[in-house]
Amino acid sequence: MTKVLRDKHIVLGVTGGIAAYKAADLASRLVKAGAVVDVVMTEAATKFVTPLTFQALTHRPVVTEMFALLRETEIGHVSLAQRMNLLIIAPATANTIAKLAAGLADNMLTATALDTRAPILLAPAMETGMWENPMTQENMARLQKRRDVTVVGPGVGRLASGGVGPGRMAEPAEIVDWARIVLGRRGPLAGRQIVVTAGGTREPIDPVRFVGNHSSGKMGYALALAARDRGAKVTLVSAPTALPAPVGLQLVTVQTAQEMYQAVLASLSESDALIMAAAVADYRPAVAAAHKLKKSGAGLGLELVRTPDILAEVATRRAELGRPRVVVGFAAETQDLVANAQAKLKAKRLDLMVANDARQAMGADVNQVTLLDAAGGVEELPLLPKDEVAERVMDRVVELLGLRSEAGGA
Repeated sequence: MTKVLRDKHIVLGVTGGIAAYKAADLASRLVKAGAVVDVVMTEAATKFVTPLTFQALTHRPVVTEMFALLRETEIGHVSLAQRMNLLIIAPATANTIAKLAAGLADNMLTATALDTRAPILLAPAMETGMWENPMTQENMARLQKRRDVTVVGPGVGRLASGGVGPGRMAEPAEIVDWARIVLGRRGPLAGRQIVVTAGGTREPIDPVRFVGNHSSGKMGYALALAARDRGAKVTLVSAPTALPAPVGLQLVTVQTAQEMYQAVLASLSESDALIMAAAVADYRPAVAAAHKLKKSGAGLGLELVRTPDILAEVATRRAELGRPRVVVGFAAETQDLVANAQAKLKAKRLDLMVANDARQAMGADVNQVTLLDAAGGVEELPLLPKDEVAERVMDRVVELLGLRSEAGGA
């Protein structure tokens, strides 16, 4: 469950376009993330998806009428406008965008949008010609100038007409990501620079082979998102992974330990916290062959040499720069977990160490970690999904930075 969305009141406005079917998936994702979701549908939207679909997904009544009373004494659009944390309109048709830009309130959705002071997230969906029409673009510009409006998409692809071009509604997963960003931007890490490393480095043997490890990058990516959701400006230094690039942060891709070393050191002077979740190779081949090595009857011997110790160098630079204020390391061990992690914590002068069993954590969606701090504290967490582990670690980072501990909100 995503902490920044937990218990937030989100109004999902659904307008009349074929992409309305995607809004059902969006509603489901928001509910699963812990949000309270009220759906407001225009009359045209009900021609594409029935209100019953959204009621079944949200377990709340769906509002379709302009003068609906949510309770005996509540005026619908006023009540929704006052208590919502975020208004999402997906799909947002050209017609609805024009009404919003003009300040019209001729249906329940536009009346609610006009009355609310909550931020608005728009996911436009329409034919390419409609989207590119200067009037639509002027309406979008006017909206963004006058209101707290974030626009997601539209994407480029096949449209209902059979044509191909810009106009597809953004995918529900991307909209949820942006909802997290909007709701978290005033969080406890607002204005802070956080650097996170992720993935396993690859040290080349030849152009097609490398020395590597089983790291999936999932833990590091979860940490980067948890920092982003608390309002931080995040730089994610990522070795190769199969994970999609996260939205709302700076992604720096690297391959080798040397490249990660350079990227991390380049970020230190402006960072408030560094979280080294990457599985950095300790050794690399002394020489990488210029061409693919061919098989022969004999075996293949590799001479390995040490890669740069990133955390050791960070400790030295930190003493000179006074930054980053907080450094978090990860210890992937296969024996003597706590003892080895404590030794690394002291040797690298870390503020927090996250220790886990490498045999169980790498590539998995869950992780069981022990948190060790510089004051000698040891906290063993239960087996948790990696995104929940990331939330716990980021809570500790917030505390170490001396900031308020809640996840943030709008």
